[in-house]
Amino acid sequence: MIAALWWWLATPITLARAPIDPNAKLQCVSYAPFRGAQTPLIPTTQIPPEQIAQDLAQLAKITDCVRTYSIENGLDQVPALAAKVGLKVIQGIWLSSNRTKNLAQIAVAIELTKEHPGTITALVVGNEVLLRGEMTTSDLAANIRSVKSRVTVPVTYADVWEFWLRNREIYDAVDFVTIHILPYWEDIPVRAKFAAGHVDDIRKRMAVAFPNKEILIGETGWPSAGRMREGALPSRTNQARVVSEILDLAKREKFRVNLIEAYDQPWKRQLEGTVGGYWGMINDAQRAVKYPPGEPISNFPFWKLQMGSGMALSAFVFLAGWLTLRRRPWKPGLAAWVAVGTSATTAGMLLGVAADKMYYESYGAGGWLQWGALLAAAIASPMLCANAAMSGRPLPTFLELLGPRDFRTKSVLTALLGFVLIVTTLIAAGTALGFAFDPRYRDFPFASLTMAVVPFAALMLLNRPKEGARPIAESAFAGLLVAAALFMGVNEGSQNWQSMWTCAIYLLLALTLWRARAVQIPK
Repeated sequence: MIAALWWWLATPITLARAPIDPNAKLQCVSYAPFRGAQTPLIPTTQIPPEQIAQDLAQLAKITDCVRTYSIENGLDQVPALAAKVGLKVIQGIWLSSNRTKNLAQIAVAIELTKEHPGTITALVVGNEVLLRGEMTTSDLAANIRSVKSRVTVPVTYADVWEFWLRNREIYDAVDFVTIHILPYWEDIPVRAKFAAGHVDDIRKRMAVAFPNKEILIGETGWPSAGRMREGALPSRTNQARVVSEILDLAKREKFRVNLIEAYDQPWKRQLEGTVGGYWGMINDAQRAVKYPPGEPISNFPFWKLQMGSGMALSAFVFLAGWLTLRRRPWKPGLAAWVAVGTSATTAGMLLGVAADKMYYESYGAGGWLQWGALLAAAIASPMLCANAAMSGRPLPTFLELLGPRDFRTKSVLTALLGFVLIVTTLIAAGTALGFAFDPRYRDFPFASLTMAVVPFAALMLLNRPKEGARPIAESAFAGLLVAAALFMGVNEGSQNWQSMWTCAIYLLLALTLWRARAVQIPK
């Protein structure tokens, strides 16, 4: 079962056109130079010219143009360095509610346009400033007209397509219309297989609404990692397919398109969660093209290692059960072996997925600590539960670890199992509350949670205490998980299988906690 699952998960796709093809360069691609821990959210961040030059030399091999969004953090160096490698630049001017900074941005951008007339092909005065609500339509139009009067290159404004329809007066101020069409981020998310068609439909709709001026798709693309939004699933194969289909469409229909973006930007995860950091065509760490021409594309390029690790964990779970039997005078029933086998198989199938998710979804020390602790609990749970199942011991209650001294367990293995249960429950409750109150950018921990919870449930079903009172702590967590899962299922929608899976595991953990019984009751 483990081998079959990984054979299916890792099935590669081969596209007729690779997203990145040196023989058919991209028209334009959004460029931000930040690497690793570098972030524009720290105003003092300054990117050295050598780093930008290295990036632009690589990009010159795959695109004819780069789009920037600002002149801060060293981005004012881009036009001069782009000219050396033959790249054109769509120069961005970042506008916000800070009028002083706006004037400084405009002044520098205008000066760069005059210094590099053969490199800067257009100015984008403001990016999604109306979407963010940081400027009125009249102020934005005034800034656009002011810039137009001082430069000779075309001037535009860039925003999500709906905001152009809501603020039609901006159309009169610009030389051409720049719209952002991001199927993943639509209010009603679009599945990957329909993304290119959605982009074309919106482009045609905008052409009817704004005739007589060219429409540039200033941002479009798909993320390669992150949480699902309804039926929209970020993945490597989906990103490659969507980008390839949009580029084919642009070539056939002869319209201009700028992809977002050149390089993965880890700093965006602070604003948009995991998905924000994985829109690039080139990965951040190795600065390598994600989808080299002619190579099959798989969501799990290291699937053999992941499959082997899962098989090894499964074997260790069975080994834990067998070693326990060697010290016991009785033979367990078939139900005990079924419980161990279910736990071992579940853990073996999902270990690679859980590790992959931890790698991509952990951000900052807190993120690595949380998801690392959950994965550690997921690995320990099936082995400790196998030992308990073969020993005839029930799942411990929180009281056996945290209750009065006289009622705490003396068994090290029972204490470890109880600790793993507490870690799993706390992380499950924390994530469940997050999905209830602030869900937009949160990832679904379905793989690690399943690995940890299935053995708990199997052990509770097999060796549940026949006597004792229902502990208050377990009951409270069970109620919280049920309430959050029901709300989450409705809020996320039935198309989101990551959400549905996570809800099911929350409910399974809730049932397991609800069935807990404290054998020792304090007097």
